[in-house]
Amino acid sequence: MQLKTLLNRVHPVKGFVYGKLRQVEDDSAPNGLRIEVEVQARKGSRGLCSGCGEAGPGYDRQPVREFDFVPLWGIAVTLLYALRRVDCPACGVKVERVPWCDPASKSPMTTAFKVFLSHWARLLSWRQTAVCFGVSWDSVYRAVAEVVAFGLEHRDLSGIDAIGVDEVAYAKGHKYLTLVYQLNSGCRRLLHVSRGRSLRSLLEFFRMLKKAKVDYAKTIKYVCSDMWQAYLTVIARKLPEALHILDRYHIVANLGKALDQVRAEEHKKLSKQGWDVLKRTRWLLLRRRRRLTGKQRFKLRQILKWDLRTVRAYILIEGLQAMWEYRSASHAGKFLDAWCRQAMRSRLDPVKKAARSLRSHRELILNWFRAKKQYNSGIVEGLNLQVKLRFRKAFGFRTVEAAEIALYHQLGQLPVPKLAHRFV
Repeated sequence: MQLKTLLNRVHPVKGFVYGKLRQVEDDSAPNGLRIEVEVQARKGSRGLCSGCGEAGPGYDRQPVREFDFVPLWGIAVTLLYALRRVDCPACGVKVERVPWCDPASKSPMTTAFKVFLSHWARLLSWRQTAVCFGVSWDSVYRAVAEVVAFGLEHRDLSGIDAIGVDEVAYAKGHKYLTLVYQLNSGCRRLLHVSRGRSLRSLLEFFRMLKKAKVDYAKTIKYVCSDMWQAYLTVIARKLPEALHILDRYHIVANLGKALDQVRAEEHKKLSKQGWDVLKRTRWLLLRRRRRLTGKQRFKLRQILKWDLRTVRAYILIEGLQAMWEYRSASHAGKFLDAWCRQAMRSRLDPVKKAARSLRSHRELILNWFRAKKQYNSGIVEGLNLQVKLRFRKAFGFRTVEAAEIALYHQLGQLPVPKLAHRFV
């Protein structure tokens, strides 16, 4: 079977035909060889205006351009074609529209090659993708950026009824990105990325929905977030009717920090007295009991025998775990109120501070029970883990723009340009 037959099968170009093929020695190609394929317009066909898409009479031709195609068995493939200029009655003289690329982008890559590179860039790092297919890192970046731009323009934003909001650090020095996810059971994806974690950062998401003509105040019914005040303020203003569910993960984490603060202070005091009963017990106390080994459980039982401030804090915080087993929001609220009263009488300042925080966010915490435990920020934390893996795979990104493109590409579930064949 000839290569021309394969090209007609996997990559037909309407209004054009594949012409002569030749092998060319090319030291810059991965295997020192390149296949050049001439593309010709069908006889009698008229060029399509790149502006309005209407057929028009020919004006003249540009010099022959090279378009990089998907490599064949590690051999670079290049399409050669001299673009026509069309004298369009509506748009004037314009370069013709061709089905294998967008001439207005001035990119030497065909759409098929961009989609091919972007697919592998989702599985590998961009540097590894460039090395595997003999292109530059910038070529992979441009391919992914154009595929992401196409996906953002053509994605469907209807049917969003549950979202999750969180921030992730992308560089040292407290540099954050605000991420908004869709948490629907059938579609969990990244919806928006914005810089910082301020009021403006989250407001950009709602501006994007408004620009897309989405009535978010009526469609979004559930929101998951942590206790960051900027997020709480924007959500209360933009989604007053939605059920705002506070992040159980961060609630437990804050209680863990309170316990660790009590342990650290008491350990420092006991160490001065020559008693190291709390030495190397940080993770022993913070880890859930069912995840402890037999030796760790024995050591924990030995610690719990002593009348220590750390032991009282541990028992108190572990007791709150029973609240998450309730099904009724009213019963869970009564339990939470009783726990907060007990915590405020504990004379443990870090625990009392955590209890005051729980009291101030009482209704938002109970919304998790009102939502029938369908949504929680554990889903958001799982997606954040994929974000961190993306950053580690790339060994970080030098620019925020590259990080945003990579996150949309990895987690956005964006549509890609349609092709006649999958080159993967």
